[in-house]
Amino acid sequence: MTAYAVGHLHPAARLDDDVFAYMERIQSTLDPFGGRFLVQGATVEIREGAWPGALVIIGFPGMNEAHDWYESAAYQELIPLCTRHMAGDAVLVDGVAPGYDAAGTAALLRENQAAA
Repeated sequence: MTAYAVGHLHPAARLDDDVFAYMERIQSTLDPFGGRFLVQGATVEIREGAWPGALVIIGFPGMNEAHDWYESAAYQELIPLCTRHMAGDAVLVDGVAPGYDAAGTAALLRENQAAA
């Protein structure tokens, strides 16, 4: 099942040279794990709530590859280049299985809640 690395980068007044170095080098850390950018630098159209900053989504073949990428020595070396100069949040998350049915999930949650 596809997994994703999702980053919410908070606005920075100025991008430091370290951030540019991070951006220039990150793809080489993704390649061994099948990671590819799905969203990076696109305009965020806010429909509900607030979303200051930028969104980054990287897809991986599965959660194992996402974990292995994040924990890799090559990526761990890059992390401080960004985090020293920009605030943000990063998460790894599994995607849904093919044929996922939100109504079925709602029914199961409703049933579990009623039983509690």
